[in-house]
Amino acid sequence: MEMKQPMMKNREDQNQDKEEEPQENGRLVAGSSADKGQKGSSGPGQVSNGYPSTSPQSPRDGAGTGTERVSGPTNFRMLIVQQTSLDPPRETWSKKMDFLLSVIGYAVDLGNVWRFPYICYQNGGGAFLLPYLLMAVFGGVPLFYMELALGQFHRNGCISIWKYVCPIFKGIGFAICIIALYIAFYYNTIMAWALYYLLSSFHSPLPWTMCNNAWNTANCTRYLSTDLNVSWTNASISPAEEFYTRQVLQVHLSPGLHQLGAVSWQLALCLLFIFTIVYFSIWKGVKTSGKVVWVTATFPYLVLLILLVRGATLPGAWRGVVFYLQPNWEKLLSTTVWIDAAAQIFFSLGPGFGVLLAFASYNPFHNNCYKDALVTSSVNCLTSFMSGFVIFTVLGYMAEMRQQGVETVAKDAGPSLLFIIYAEAIANMPAATFFAIIFFLMIIMLGLDSTFAGLEGVITAMLDEFPHLLTRRREWFVLGLVCVCYLGALSTLTYGGAFVVKLFEEYATGPAVITVVFLEVIAVSWFYGTTRFCNDVQLMLGFSPGLFWRVCWVAICPCFLLFIIGSFLAFPPEVRLFDYLYPFWTTVLGYCIGVSSFICVPSYMVYHLLTTKGTFKQVRQSQIQHGIFMGGMDLNSEY
Repeated sequence: MEMKQPMMKNREDQNQDKEEEPQENGRLVAGSSADKGQKGSSGPGQVSNGYPSTSPQSPRDGAGTGTERVSGPTNFRMLIVQQTSLDPPRETWSKKMDFLLSVIGYAVDLGNVWRFPYICYQNGGGAFLLPYLLMAVFGGVPLFYMELALGQFHRNGCISIWKYVCPIFKGIGFAICIIALYIAFYYNTIMAWALYYLLSSFHSPLPWTMCNNAWNTANCTRYLSTDLNVSWTNASISPAEEFYTRQVLQVHLSPGLHQLGAVSWQLALCLLFIFTIVYFSIWKGVKTSGKVVWVTATFPYLVLLILLVRGATLPGAWRGVVFYLQPNWEKLLSTTVWIDAAAQIFFSLGPGFGVLLAFASYNPFHNNCYKDALVTSSVNCLTSFMSGFVIFTVLGYMAEMRQQGVETVAKDAGPSLLFIIYAEAIANMPAATFFAIIFFLMIIMLGLDSTFAGLEGVITAMLDEFPHLLTRRREWFVLGLVCVCYLGALSTLTYGGAFVVKLFEEYATGPAVITVVFLEVIAVSWFYGTTRFCNDVQLMLGFSPGLFWRVCWVAICPCFLLFIIGSFLAFPPEVRLFDYLYPFWTTVLGYCIGVSSFICVPSYMVYHLLTTKGTFKQVRQSQIQHGIFMGGMDLNSEY
């Protein structure tokens, strides 16, 4: 049962309540655009900013209030909203570090390890850091900060939050959930590959160091540092490459996407184990996942440090570092460099996937999300930079061993960089088994953090949207969600599954999520209003975002996202994996998968307009009057 009554106080009451104002999430000061006293769709047990009335952050849990209107030009008007409910309070993080590690674990993923180093050396080495930092400062970090603040203030997932911001854009939340499912279909398969490698690492010698296995071909060339009489030619194939392509993926058994072949039962079992870990880590909510990330988010840094020290002591490591950082300033004149910088920082920080909204919604109302945004985004960027040293010291060692250029050794990108080049380098190190075990454990944990976050974004969104149906059945809902993700991933476990992974990665998620985030920024900055949003932040933190943040949210971030979208349209990627060039029909299929998620946005707009009574002009005017369309009631107007 919910009771809501506004109460107007005059200036005499202001002094006695002055010290309590920062603590009362139910108190909305007149004239602030943060005020949401007339949110007709507020859920039960929540004050207008989304905080539970029974939450310890709200000191007053009044059973009811009276109403008093005071007139006169000098009188100060204040609206107080107090609610009571029998619903349990919203779950919160046990510790601040649980939240920080969860966000860091989400942002720092596999792309930091393999994508950033490759993009960096490909686009001018050290010169690439300039566009990367500029894109981070003016595009990535403002988006990151905006989502944390938005989620923390409204305390809702990516679907139900729009009834407080701009209901006609609610389709954004559904699109985000579908995109998250698509990512779960292929992203966890990479962890299944890593688990296969981890289990194989307990064999001695490591199976990807020998050429006498059943899967090897005549071109297999065993080339260890001790094999001085063996020469490496262009026709040579390393045992590590054949282990990856012919034993783990078995991609040679599939001619392409038109004939994927059977499901690999070994990878199916590996993926089942991965999803089992995922389920028992998130089934109880952030209370359990917040404890798991203490291991999964910190262990990769320990491994990166160990590998960095080991890589720096290898012969030829300096060649890789020079190749990694040597600036090529002429590259900055190329549009491609700036496009890659914008895309890299966007996908690295990860706004728009509903995760930051979900994680921030479990924060205390007055948590300093501004500081959190700066700290976590800085850690993410520094991790990417450090990973480059970890990768390129080893690539320099491989080039020294093969007597080739670093650019020749570093021709592989994406997962191949980890599962072929780095796996082969590990096999050449003393204590190879130890380094192989910790390396592939690191890969798995980097992926698990991102999977926890991505699925939690979907879970939070659905539980907030359908609380009476799902809140008390969270464990069953999470089980059903994990089963759907596992079944959806079966196509990536076939002999041609690597082709499916590449298709999802290139088309199904990238363009769609960037377009969704663009609409999200437009909805918040232009419809909800930057002034109202900044007042929300001031109500939480005690200070309002400065001019820099306002300009970024209103103009720079939309331009930043349009720049990336335009690059996708102007320069569609030529997708190739190994020797397979994706035919045109696969490009059409990929874009269809991407549109299948984005179509939720215009579809819901049409549904919203059709199901709301009156003409469009009447609907819009009615919603503004009720403080829905523009995200809240303007308390400066007379009632």
